[in-house]
Amino acid sequence: MKNILSKIAIGVVRFYQLFISPWLPPSCRYQPTCSQYMIQAIQKYGAWKGVRLGLKRIGRCHPWGGSGYDPVP
Repeated sequence: MKNILSKIAIGVVRFYQLFISPWLPPSCRYQPTCSQYMIQAIQKYGAWKGVRLGLKRIGRCHPWGGSGYDPVP
C-alpha cells in the first residue's frame, strides 16, 4: 500500500512538471526545484512524510524566504 501511495503522489508531481509547469514562468528559488525535491522526498521517506516535506519546502519558496542549494534531509 505504501508503494502505491508513493507512485500516485509521484505521478501527480510528474503531471504538474509535464503539463502545468511549462505554462508558468520559472520562479523556483531553490536547487533542486520544489517539484524535484518533493519527488526525492517521497522516494526517500514514503508518500506521507515526503509530501509533508515537499509542502513545507513550497511554503518557504517566496520572495522573503531562502534560496540556494537545499537537498532533502
